Amino acid sequence: MHKSSPFILLIIAFYFIQCAGPAEKEDLSNELNDWLDVQYEELLLQSPLQLTVQGRKELYDQLDDLSEEAENKRLAWLENSVNEMQDKFTKDQLNPEAQNSFALWKYQYEMAKEEESFRQYPYVFHQMGGTHTGLPNMLINYHKVEDPSVMEALIARIGETGRAIRQMLERAKKQANAGIRPPRFAYEIVIPQAKSLIQGKPFDTGEKGSPLWNDGMAKIDSLKAAGKIDDSKAADFRDAVEQALTEKFKPAYDELVAWLESELPQLEVSPTGVSRHPDGLAFYQHKLKASTTTNLTSEEIHQIGLAEVDRIKNEMLAIKEQVGFEGSLEEFFQFVNTDEQFFYPNTDEGRQAYLDDSKAFLDAITKQLPNYFGILPKADLQVKRVEAFREQDGAPQHYSKGTPDGSRKGTYYAHLSDMRAMPKSTMEGVAYHEGNPGHHMQISIAQELTDIPKFRTQMGFNAYVEGWALYSEILAKEMGGYQNPYYDFGRLVNEIWRAIRLVVDSGLHAKGWTEADAIEYFTANSSISQGAIKAEVRRYMVIPGQATGYKIGMLKIQELRTMAENELGDQFDIRSFHDTLLNGGAMPLEILEAKVKRWIAEVKG
Repeated sequence: MHKSSPFILLIIAFYFIQCAGPAEKEDLSNELNDWLDVQYEELLLQSPLQLTVQGRKELYDQLDDLSEEAENKRLAWLENSVNEMQDKFTKDQLNPEAQNSFALWKYQYEMAKEEESFRQYPYVFHQMGGTHTGLPNMLINYHKVEDPSVMEALIARIGETGRAIRQMLERAKKQANAGIRPPRFAYEIVIPQAKSLIQGKPFDTGEKGSPLWNDGMAKIDSLKAAGKIDDSKAADFRDAVEQALTEKFKPAYDELVAWLESELPQLEVSPTGVSRHPDGLAFYQHKLKASTTTNLTSEEIHQIGLAEVDRIKNEMLAIKEQVGFEGSLEEFFQFVNTDEQFFYPNTDEGRQAYLDDSKAFLDAITKQLPNYFGILPKADLQVKRVEAFREQDGAPQHYSKGTPDGSRKGTYYAHLSDMRAMPKSTMEGVAYHEGNPGHHMQISIAQELTDIPKFRTQMGFNAYVEGWALYSEILAKEMGGYQNPYYDFGRLVNEIWRAIRLVVDSGLHAKGWTEADAIEYFTANSSISQGAIKAEVRRYMVIPGQATGYKIGMLKIQELRTMAENELGDQFDIRSFHDTLLNGGAMPLEILEAKVKRWIAEVKG
């Protein structure tokens, strides 16, 4: 047999190496997903409340540590986790979806690190929420009692609420000492909110029970009716609830109310936004970045808002002409804002009609979902009135997510204490925003995803989540909604509302606008009731930047859809496009855009 020379063998080997190309790197995508699930579980176990939100029973007798020390510990944990991830994995070892997971885990740490330098700025107590109403709401609506042991856990948590309130009060005092205080109206609303939780049984001899007392008694009665406890144990539980409320809960709320009342003389009646605080503009730019997941400046956001207000007004004029209204757009606003046909009675029957009609709109649109989506939510949706202890005249409706396992439904909540602030014309669009195809659908689908790391099923980037919900309002028109032209006008009222937010939010926090300035601009450019306008402006004043995410997110989603339709032509499929937006959970807009571009390339290929 002829023997090849070593030189020939070397040439042959080199040829095969060249033909084969460079050795493929190992795909570690599955390993990253598994690693992230372990990390997320460790993170979850630092938050008993987040476990409860997800329907889990671990640490069910505890509440989160709300101290700054605990926040520092969590941030250090995140930093170590990200460093470990970067040591273990590199981008070229991961498929595109795993690369997104890598980027998102790092992004949440980077934003938390950036937030650290502005920790003293977000107002601790304000009328839009906070520990004082958030914890009671959690205990009433999230802490389910199916057996005696979880009733004992609820009682422990009622007592723990006192500790949590004191921790947040300490942070509020530190904030005030730094000269950072909310507008006076914030505490004028928070004080009665807090007082309402310590009035009634067992705090006084009146017939009416306090919210947590009533909830505790109802849960004890339910256990007794189910035969899980006897009369003696029920009596023990009632005594324990009373003791937790009177000895631990009430003293902390008394301290909170006393301090809030002592602060009132120091609070400004007509302040501007956060720019009045030292380095307030830098804080505001950070909040814009957090809300929009972009680097848009306050001035750019202001100008986008002005342009959108002008565009939407032209669409409003077209509907005014369609219904044959004689008069200016401002007069049409006045008509829609005052005519009795657009309001339910300010009675219990009127409130129930609002809930029933909202459900009817949602039921009709839900039947159309399979024509526009391949992925559909499994979770149920319910429509409810906000509980009395946290209900506010004119405050915006909102969505509260259910559990991933479906044991708690997703809930669309409406503030119905003032029916004049809840007109019929806007209710249809709001129902689609909060329910299907809006928040309920997007959040439920995200929670039900199984092919991405668990942490991504729970993320909630404001521009994505609210942008999707606002996009859903106009998508519902394609799906057959808004048969009544006045309700279609209401859709535009909702949309211009979100455009006005860009103008007003940036005006308040970067241009020195006062509450009166913001209300004046809002009134001149919308038909929203004065009660709702006032509540909205006050919302922006205490939560800077948050309201800008809606329109910025919607505009990006519309831009991505137009791009996909133009590039794909006849290949464009609306169901596949929507699934691409929803099948990875919430994410920053830049990552979402890259995801859509990959989908377009795959369809073309």
